[in-house]
Amino acid sequence: MTKSATDVMQEIIVSAVLDSFVALKAASKGLPNSLLRDLNAIHANTTFGDLPDEVQKTVAASVRAGFSRLLKEGYSVAPATAAREERRPAPAGQGPRGSGPRSGGQGRGPRPGGGPGGRPGGSGRPGGGGRKPPRRSGS
Repeated sequence: MTKSATDVMQEIIVSAVLDSFVALKAASKGLPNSLLRDLNAIHANTTFGDLPDEVQKTVAASVRAGFSRLLKEGYSVAPATAAREERRPAPAGQGPRGSGPRSGGQGRGPRPGGGPGGRPGGSGRPGGGGRKPPRRSGS
């Protein structure tokens, strides 16, 4: 039976966390005060570069192993844009993007409602909108 993506990801993350703990212990070289100092230095705003070298190497190896495991389990790993394009079927009667009746910057024709620019009372100019500037009280 195949595992769900959630189960696989949980196993990958737990393994990475445990490997990171072991790497933190190794970075302290068996000195409890160093281990405590390294643990206290980790907080919500800690970046990858702030971690000890041993932990950085372990995290990098865990990420590589995690992606390899996902691929081995049969899941695809791709950028989000590639996955969206892959899933989206082409509309009926149209080929790839850029072809079809709307290519070339042509609009759909006049908008319902009449008036210049397709808007009732519109001026037909970009940004015109038919509004008059405010009147100034003059002397």
